Amino acid sequence: MDALTDHRPTPPAVAPAMPPEQGLAMPVQSLTRFDKRQARRFVAPESLRKPWLARLAVFGGGLALTGYGAYQMYKVVDVGGVTFLKWVLLFLFVANFSWIALAFTSGVVGFLWMLFADRKPPALPDRLEKRTAVVMPIYNEAPSRVFATLQAIHEDVERTGLGSAFDWFFLSDTTDPNVWIAEERAVVAMRERLGPNARIYYRHRQKNTARKAGNIADFVTRWGGAYEHMVVLDADSLMTGHAIATLAGAMERDPDSGIIQTLPLIINRNTLFARLQQFAARIYGPVIAAGLSAWMGRDGNYWGHNAIIRTAAFAAHCGLPDLRGKPPFGGHILSHDFVEAALIRRAGYSVYMLPALQGSYEESPPSLIDVSARDRRWAQGNLQHIRLLPTKGLHWASRQHFLTGIFGYLASPLWATQLVVGILIVLQATYIRPEYFTSDFSLFPTWPRFDAQRSLELFALTMAILLAPKFLGLLLGLIDGPTRRGSGGVLRLVVSSLIEIVMSALIAPIMMLVQSGHVLNILFGFDTGWNPQRRDDGSIPFKDIVRKHRSHMALGVVSLIAGFLISPSLVAWMSPTIAGLIFSMPISWASGQLALGLALRRIGLLTTPEETQPPPIATRANALARELAAEHDDHIDAIRVLHADPAFRAAHEAFLPPYKRRAKGDVTAERALAEVKVNEAETIEDAIAWLQPKERMTLLHDRALLDVMSRLPHGSHAQTD
Repeated sequence: MDALTDHRPTPPAVAPAMPPEQGLAMPVQSLTRFDKRQARRFVAPESLRKPWLARLAVFGGGLALTGYGAYQMYKVVDVGGVTFLKWVLLFLFVANFSWIALAFTSGVVGFLWMLFADRKPPALPDRLEKRTAVVMPIYNEAPSRVFATLQAIHEDVERTGLGSAFDWFFLSDTTDPNVWIAEERAVVAMRERLGPNARIYYRHRQKNTARKAGNIADFVTRWGGAYEHMVVLDADSLMTGHAIATLAGAMERDPDSGIIQTLPLIINRNTLFARLQQFAARIYGPVIAAGLSAWMGRDGNYWGHNAIIRTAAFAAHCGLPDLRGKPPFGGHILSHDFVEAALIRRAGYSVYMLPALQGSYEESPPSLIDVSARDRRWAQGNLQHIRLLPTKGLHWASRQHFLTGIFGYLASPLWATQLVVGILIVLQATYIRPEYFTSDFSLFPTWPRFDAQRSLELFALTMAILLAPKFLGLLLGLIDGPTRRGSGGVLRLVVSSLIEIVMSALIAPIMMLVQSGHVLNILFGFDTGWNPQRRDDGSIPFKDIVRKHRSHMALGVVSLIAGFLISPSLVAWMSPTIAGLIFSMPISWASGQLALGLALRRIGLLTTPEETQPPPIATRANALARELAAEHDDHIDAIRVLHADPAFRAAHEAFLPPYKRRAKGDVTAERALAEVKVNEAETIEDAIAWLQPKERMTLLHDRALLDVMSRLPHGSHAQTD
C-alpha cells in the first residue's frame, strides 16, 4: 500500500483529544506605540487606591539607606584622596548596596504587614458563574508524575462542589517520542479512572514555536474563547481545590482584574540543596512576598504559574512580538511572564497577589548544578528585558519589575568586579607606586588608604541589612505557633536558620561566578537551549561536578595565596568568598545528596510545617505518582507500544490533528528517511533499530506511515537481498 496516499478514517468510538475549537484573536502588541486613550477604564476605580505609604517606606527608605551607605563609603575611601580606582569601587558599592537596601525596606514592610494586617485567607465562593480552563504546559516531563499531580488537583477541586466550572488541559511540547506516547497512554488511563465526565483534554504540538509562551498562545487562539479564565500551572505546580476555586471566585467578583498571582511554597524536596531552598522559601519567603504585595498593590507582577488570568484580556493585549535581531537579545521573548503582566496592566487591567491565600505549591531544582542550568535560561530572559524597558505606555511599577529581574543577574558580575577592584587597590597600596595624577591637582602623590574603623562599621551595616529579611522571617516563625511547631520547635527552627544562613554564605560566591559566567556568555552572543528541568531528587556524577567547579576552586586557591602575599587582613575580609570557592566541589556534591537531606530531616532540621504535616493533596499526588509509575513505564519504546496495541494506536491517531493532504514536493528529510526505512523494514525490530528520534517523531505524526508500520511482522532478523 502506498504510504504517501493511504489514509484510514479514525475510529469514531475514540474520544477526541480536545474540545471543538473556539479561538480568540491574539494580535501582536507594539512595543513602540501605545495610545493611553485606548486603555480600558476601571469599573471600580476605588479599588485602585495606591499604596503610597508602603511605596514611600520601600523606595524612600531604600533611597535614604543608599544615600547613607554611599556617604559612609565615600568617607572610607576619602582618606588621602579619592583615586580613579576608589571612584570605581565607590560606584560598584553603591550599585550593590542599593539593591540590598531595597530588599531590606521591602522586607520590613512585609514584616509589619504580616504582623499587624488581617491575614485571613479569602473564603471559598458559594458558586461560580464562569468557566475556567486549568492548563498545564509540559515538556519532556515524567508522565506518571505530572498526570498524578493534575489528577490530585482535579479530585480536590471536585470536593469543593465547584468542579463543573473547570476543564483540564495538558498542553504538551514534548520532543521525546517515547515520552510523548507515554503521555497519551497516561491521558487514556486517566480518562478511564475519572470517567467520561471529567473533561480531561490533551494537545501535543508538533513544533514547539516560542516555547512556553507559544504553547499558551496556541491554546488561547484555538480554544480560549470558551473560557473566561485560565489557571496556568507549571509541570511542578500543585494547588488545592480551595485555592483554585477561590482564585476563580476572586476574578469573577473583580471585573478589573487581569492576573491574580498566588505565593507558591516549595514542597516535596529531600536533597540538601532543595531542602535549604524549601526552608528559606517557607520561613523567609512570605516576608518578602508580603512586602512586594504591599508596595505593588494592583500594579503587580506575574511569575508564570500558579495564577489565574482573564483569558479575553490576555488574548487582546499579551500577544508577544519577536525582538529584532538574533538571540540571545533578539528572537522570542523568553521571560514572557513579566512582559505579559506589564502589557495587561498597560491595557487597563490590574495585576495583584493574594499573599494570604494558602494551598499553592511548587518544587525546586535538586542541586546547585541544576539551579545553575535553570538560571542560565532565566538570566537570558531577564537581560532581554533591557530592550523592553523603553516600551511605550508601561506603568512605572512594570518597569521596576523589569529592573528587578535585570539587576538580579547583573548584581553578580558587579559584586565580582567590586571584589577585584578592592584587591587591586590593596595591591596598589602594597606593591605599586602611588597615583600621582588624580582628578584634583596636587604636588604630592596619593597613596590609596582607607578608614579602617569606618570600613568595619560599614561592613557590619551591610551584613545586617543583607540578613535582616531572614531574621524577620525567623522572628515571625517563632511568633506563629503552627509555623514554630511545624518547624520542630524554637531550638530546631533557630538552628535550621543558622544552617541555612551559613550554607547560603558558602553558596553565594559560587553562584556569583556562575551567574557572572552566564551574563558574559549572553553579552558575547551565546544563546541558551531549552532543556527539560530535572524535577526529582538525585545526585550529579562527580566528574560533572569537577568540570563545573574546577575553575571556581582554582580561583579560590589563587585568591587565598594572593591574599596572604598582599595582606592577611584582606584574606580575613574575603574569607567567606574564598572558602565558598575553595570548597565549591564538595559543597556542590553535598547539595545534591539525598542522604544528607534526609539525615537532617530525621533529626528535625530544615523542616517546614508542610513537611511535618503534609497537605493531603500532596500526599495524594505522591501516592498516585508511585501507582502510575508502577503501572506504566514512562520511557517504554513508542513504536513497540503502537505496534502491539491496535486500540491504543487508534486513540493515538484520534489525538493527531485532522488529516491534511501533503502538497506534492513538500517532503522533509525526516519524512523521506522515515518512509524509506519503514518501507524497507521487514520486521518491526528493523524499524525500531533504524529510525532515529526525529524520524520517529515524523512517523508518529503521520497516519499513513503508522499504517505501514502497523503491518510489519515480528521477527528476530531481517532477510537480506
